[in-house]
Amino acid sequence: MLRNYLLITLTVTFFAACKPGSPENDNKMSLKYPDTKRVEQTDNYHGTEIADPYRWLEIDTATDVGEWVKAQNAVTFDYLEKIPYRNQIKDRLTELFNYPRQSAPFRVGEYYFFTKNDGLQNQSVYYYQKGLDGQPEVFIDPNKLSKDGTVSISMIGYSEDYKYMAYSRQEAGSDWAQIHVMEIATKKELPDVLKWVKFSGASWHKDGFFYSRYPEPAKGSELSGNNQNHSVYYHKLGDPQSADKLIYEDKKNPNYYHSGSVTEDSKYLIIYAAPGTDGYATYYKDLSKDGPIKVLFEGYANKSSVIQHTNGKFLVHTDIDAPKYRLVAVDPANPTKGNWKEVIPQADELLEGVSTGGGKLFANYLKDATYRFFQLDYDGSNKKEIKLPGLGTASGFSGEEDEKVLFYVFTSFIYPSTVFKYDIATGQSTEFFGSELKFDPKEYVEKQVFYTSKDGTKVPMFVVHRKDLKLNGQNPTYLYAYGGFNISLTPGFSANRLVLLENNGVFAMPNLRGGGEYGEEWHKAGMLLNKQNVFDDFIAAGEYLIKEGYTSKEKLAIAGGSNGGLLVGACMTQRPDLFAVALPAVGVMDMLRYHKFTVGKGWIPEYGSSDDPEHFKNLLSYSPLHQLKEGVKYPATMITTADHDDRVVPAHSFKFAAQLQKSHAGDNPVIIRIETQAGHGAGKPISKIIEEQADIWSFLFYNTNAPVKYLKQ
Repeated sequence: MLRNYLLITLTVTFFAACKPGSPENDNKMSLKYPDTKRVEQTDNYHGTEIADPYRWLEIDTATDVGEWVKAQNAVTFDYLEKIPYRNQIKDRLTELFNYPRQSAPFRVGEYYFFTKNDGLQNQSVYYYQKGLDGQPEVFIDPNKLSKDGTVSISMIGYSEDYKYMAYSRQEAGSDWAQIHVMEIATKKELPDVLKWVKFSGASWHKDGFFYSRYPEPAKGSELSGNNQNHSVYYHKLGDPQSADKLIYEDKKNPNYYHSGSVTEDSKYLIIYAAPGTDGYATYYKDLSKDGPIKVLFEGYANKSSVIQHTNGKFLVHTDIDAPKYRLVAVDPANPTKGNWKEVIPQADELLEGVSTGGGKLFANYLKDATYRFFQLDYDGSNKKEIKLPGLGTASGFSGEEDEKVLFYVFTSFIYPSTVFKYDIATGQSTEFFGSELKFDPKEYVEKQVFYTSKDGTKVPMFVVHRKDLKLNGQNPTYLYAYGGFNISLTPGFSANRLVLLENNGVFAMPNLRGGGEYGEEWHKAGMLLNKQNVFDDFIAAGEYLIKEGYTSKEKLAIAGGSNGGLLVGACMTQRPDLFAVALPAVGVMDMLRYHKFTVGKGWIPEYGSSDDPEHFKNLLSYSPLHQLKEGVKYPATMITTADHDDRVVPAHSFKFAAQLQKSHAGDNPVIIRIETQAGHGAGKPISKIIEEQADIWSFLFYNTNAPVKYLKQ
């Protein structure tokens, strides 16, 4: 098993939930939006002039942008405060979140580490204990690192002798991280602090570790400047960061991402070089000889990840000649394709991943976006299925070669996350930590349906609701999706989604093209020049829900975050008549300039770039900012973003909100909610999550005229 996480993804999936409103509501509050100045700014794209009158909103540190944010939030929160059941929804969410939650343990020498949240703690606390029967004690409590809970931490790598643990510290939701080191037995903080780190683990070797960082950005550009020259370094404990050894950089390709991870046997450093969020090159370095860096897989058309080194061979999860992936054994002395040995062949279902633990392989297959796990020997023999509690999502089955037991988490839409202990020798699972949430799954139904998209493609969709729900078209419905970057959406439990379900709402989640649910062919069918397929799939999902009586266009809300925010923005501009409510969160809204900010150029393999004439034409055809039309009645819209989002910079949402308020006709509210001291979503404190979700549900219910059971008559 490699000791650290590896691949860069666009987004932490932003999973919101949904909630209903009251038929007595007068939901046509009059709103006066702040005046947003327009400037003379025109750009020439391959002979086409494109105006950008809100360019000034891209300068996140400017005083006038700060004043604009305050003015917009004043309008937004004045509107939200007048919704009669907003506080009751917040109270209900507080009740729902207030139950203990625990992660699966992972072993580090004689210790087991895990996170636990008593219920309403802003950040989960890291605990550790000696052995499975030891007494748990706090290792790090991030809630003590800030007054408002906006500091988050993650364990990112432990030393080969199990003496030290490296952890990352992130503030206010920013992707920027600092790496700190603690002595495990004493919990003593070492003086080592590494700055300007993004998308990195800490992969230990001897008396230090490999990590990835950027150069220090110019002052004032930390949250919006173009990040370049991501490079791999080696840090020796006790040395200042200035003494860290540069291991790998690519000056010819300053926009590429680079990460390094050491094999479990400490013999090799594996380095990945990625132009963005799709294909990448794979290199290796023999650490026993301090050898040169050599090519294992050339870039950048495929994805090949080393998951283990055993018996002189790399075990590699790859999509080369296998769009649904396979596992091959590769000899580093002769890595040519003709010398590969197939360990797990490509199957009809997607081989989403392979992990190792206890000297075994654990293969994870996706069948119609639900998980199947199998245990195998390193040569692919003795395959046996692991019996999961049901159809849903499982994660875990990972550890070092001497493990006897492993842990995994299972969940579904109506099965709260539960930790199981898995005995490798017997194949038996026993519950290790269950949910104490007061929730009766017998009251609800989760099902999967298939509907037909515009071009005849069959698309799966999960639908969740109360068993006694009447399909009369009167149910507030929350249609959520992502559709991009090879990311698979699978069943998962959300306590805050209960607010929607217990108010006779419907939760629907289609698996759109562009995702990874059916392998690379499904992904490619929704990327680059095929991106319109994603929007067609989402629109067809809404039409299906209306046709089957789940909801109506007066009751249908659409939601998504990051790439899913783009999805919502594109669909509400293409079919404003189909949706009552639109909830785009931290969305990519300016498709012509997204690659000019922070890590945005990493998405070019997925979207294409406006610098290319063909892709410019395609991007312009669906860019939410540029497809807003004057005099159109758009759905009631609440855009959500955050001031510290340095993944999808808030300028996307700012410019979209300004143009939407100018273009929109009719009395539907079109507002923007701008969170402070928060980022793209990761590490957001529970208190802020509850407040934001209460506003989202209140807005949804109010603008679908849905009855809300919490409203005091």
